[in-house]
Amino acid sequence: MVEQLKRLVSGIDGLDALLKGGLIAGASYIVQGPPGSGKTILANQLAFNHVGQGGRVLVATLLSESHERLFQYLSTLSFFDPNRVGNQIQFVSAFDTLEREGLDPVVKLLRGEISRHQATLLIVDGLLTARSRADTPLDTKKFIADLQGHAAFSGCTVLFLTSSRLDDGSPEHTMVDGVIELGEVLVGSRSVRRIQLRKTRGSGALSGLHDCEITEDGLQVYPRLESLYSHPSGSGSDEQGRVSSGIKVLDELLGGGLPGASVTLVMGPSGIGKTSLGVSFLAAATPEAPGLHFGFYETPHRLRLKASALGHDFAEMERHGALHIGWQPTTEGGLDEVGARLLSQVQAHGIRRVLIDSLGAFTRLASNPARLNEFFRALTGELRARDVSVMATWEMRDIFGSEINAPAPDLSSIVDNLLLMRFVELESELKRLLSILKVRDSYYDPALLELIISAHGIDLQKAFTQATAVLSGTPSPVPGA
Repeated sequence: MVEQLKRLVSGIDGLDALLKGGLIAGASYIVQGPPGSGKTILANQLAFNHVGQGGRVLVATLLSESHERLFQYLSTLSFFDPNRVGNQIQFVSAFDTLEREGLDPVVKLLRGEISRHQATLLIVDGLLTARSRADTPLDTKKFIADLQGHAAFSGCTVLFLTSSRLDDGSPEHTMVDGVIELGEVLVGSRSVRRIQLRKTRGSGALSGLHDCEITEDGLQVYPRLESLYSHPSGSGSDEQGRVSSGIKVLDELLGGGLPGASVTLVMGPSGIGKTSLGVSFLAAATPEAPGLHFGFYETPHRLRLKASALGHDFAEMERHGALHIGWQPTTEGGLDEVGARLLSQVQAHGIRRVLIDSLGAFTRLASNPARLNEFFRALTGELRARDVSVMATWEMRDIFGSEINAPAPDLSSIVDNLLLMRFVELESELKRLLSILKVRDSYYDPALLELIISAHGIDLQKAFTQATAVLSGTPSPVPGA
């Protein structure tokens, strides 16, 4: 039987997910990154979370900066509790000892402080300063090894913070059990913070670069969704039932409704009625099977007005818990942050149907567009695993024309059902067309339908039987019709 190593939970959800449960208790880690990357915030956030779980922390600084100045900065963050300082969290400055006496007396000082305070977490801020005082790389190794040995004997986990980007073969890297690197890159004119686990001895981890940000709550980490859910968290229901699309005629054409826990993509140009179709889909939600509008363009107020114009009382549905509205302005957030927010709302409210309006907004949030295919695959796969029926919209560029621009190159493996909406000019009138292009593992009627939007909602009628080339937007009458 494989023994499970004891974990020290950081309390930073995304970081614990990357570490697959947290830091290994009694192990040592380097946290490295340039100044301003968030090393000190991460370490102190972890420290205050740790004492909240009953631990004791010793923070040793090898820097000339005073603790009072550090506390001023930390006081702006929600996790900082001044009542913990001097009690469960002890701050010790070893800068003068290092400057006057060298590395060995620092080790002796910290050994005594670990024992005196019975620390279960040691944070050493300023490994670069210690390295500058070492005469040889061997001295650096000895410094780390001496601290590691005593800390491990005491059951204490160690974090070394350094502003130097150490190479994989550096003495420090070879001595510690894990390396966490923080950094920042420019994507266009936007600055994106990143975190990477470069080494995790004795433990699995989510590799690669992951986004993070610093908020008033401290460091927030957002694992890449395709890494976090490379395998969905569940298998979903064994029975494939049907869920109503919210439009009676469409349900009949689909043989009873959309397949349960499936992903339906509605494609069409601006103004065709994609959101209105989605509103009808959400209107079929109930308190027992709630719905979620996860949108980027319609504010909650405007969405309620749009629903009311179609004969649906969204405010009443919200009061009864049948509907929840999550609005995400496209001016904020990153791809994984917003994806995590969607899944969090699904989990919190027991959501069973979601309208994502629209997928195109995710492409604007992506700092690396090459990831979109894998991201959509992971997101939709996890929603299926949670028995959530999804309807998503995608805005096509051309109002008329036969060309179809898909949101991802491998669309077939991402969505189960595909609905196409187009404008059609016929007999000097502009009409809305809806066509069912695909329904996975189910019969459907492939007829061309005219979509009519009124104060009573959406209606569909079979039409365009007397014309050809309808999907081009400029059909021609059938000769002799």
